[in-house]
Amino acid sequence: MKSGICPKCKSNEIFSGANILLKKGPFGSNSIPIGLTSIAALDNYICHSCGYVESFVSDLGKLSEISRKWDRIEQGSGEEKEE
Repeated sequence: MKSGICPKCKSNEIFSGANILLKKGPFGSNSIPIGLTSIAALDNYICHSCGYVESFVSDLGKLSEISRKWDRIEQGSGEEKEE
């Protein structure tokens, strides 16, 4: 999606929320929790044609914190289903 093409329908009608102010907002409405006192803001990309959404952590420095605090899904664990 960051390339401007939807991976689902191949449309180029992609919109980005990467520059939205206050995405870390007081309620963390555009973020994911990492721990009790830490959140990671998200950059969202939306396809206007089909509605598909992708989100990316906006501060790549948060990825190391996520890998320390979140559970890793092992391949073949059945936690995630393919489409």
